[in-house]
Amino acid sequence: MAKIKVKKVKSAINRSKRQKLTLEALGLRKIGQVVEHDATPNILGMVKKVEHLVSVEEA
Repeated sequence: MAKIKVKKVKSAINRSKRQKLTLEALGLRKIGQVVEHDATPNILGMVKKVEHLVSVEEA
């Protein structure tokens, strides 16, 4: 399965509760933090919801 690296690049301040919980579910807490996930439809859907707060690259 393909892997992706997700990096938090913007703050979650003044964002909806749903977006904050999505970032938390992805394992992102601090700006600059990078996590690696499998590129499953669930993960890709979560990334799509917060794509304006994160950057994504293939690993």
